[in-house]
Amino acid sequence: MRLTVVGCSGSYPGPHSPASCYLLEAEDPRDPAGRTWRVLLDLGSGALGALHVHADPLAVDAVLLSHLHADHCLDLSGYYVMRKYHPSGAQPRIPVWGPAGTADRMARAYDLPLDPGMHHEFDFREWSGPIEVGPFSVTPVPMAHPVDAFGLRVSADGVTIAYTGDTGPTPALEDLARDADLFLAEASFRSVDTNPPDLHLTGADGGRVARRAGVRRLVLTHVPPWFDPADALAEAAAEYDGPIELARAGAVYDL
Repeated sequence: MRLTVVGCSGSYPGPHSPASCYLLEAEDPRDPAGRTWRVLLDLGSGALGALHVHADPLAVDAVLLSHLHADHCLDLSGYYVMRKYHPSGAQPRIPVWGPAGTADRMARAYDLPLDPGMHHEFDFREWSGPIEVGPFSVTPVPMAHPVDAFGLRVSADGVTIAYTGDTGPTPALEDLARDADLFLAEASFRSVDTNPPDLHLTGADGGRVARRAGVRRLVLTHVPPWFDPADALAEAAAEYDGPIELARAGAVYDL
């Protein structure tokens, strides 16, 4: 499985990265043609343009939304335009998984009537349990955030990526990250600050979860542009002695 960081800036696009979007690619051993399947974990503000650098956006098989804040979902509006009005013709519907209300939320984002909204372009489905998309097995895990939010545990090719989405500290994080080959953990807050509950993680939180869950590699992401990412890295390193790095737009991980 290959992970490409399309965007990793926290809360809004930063000077060096779009907001949250991660491209996963894997071949399906059950498919005699051996084609590559592609899914997106989130499609946040500014990510659709950057996606063109890494893959043909029309070759994406599904979009998996962790939650419905703009920095994780809003570029689905542009993707709707691309799939509806592309010069090669209207594209086939693809599934979009997300929390309850995703279809209406996205229709309102583009000022569309709720019916048909974006239903002709996307097959909206609500998170209610594990799913499969080609070679990908995906398990949503409810997180602690002001809106319905899910961490996503994705397995393919014998490896597992755990993605927190946005969350405050919660025991569910250890279940999400257990023995993951790569733990993609948000680090929006700093431990030195007084932070509101049930909103985001610090680098130290991510490091503790990585240690307790036995993950093989920790990648810190979603650091807002107003913070120095090195602070999150230092916090995590004090809690976890395995491989740690900061996500950066364009980074590729072959697992």
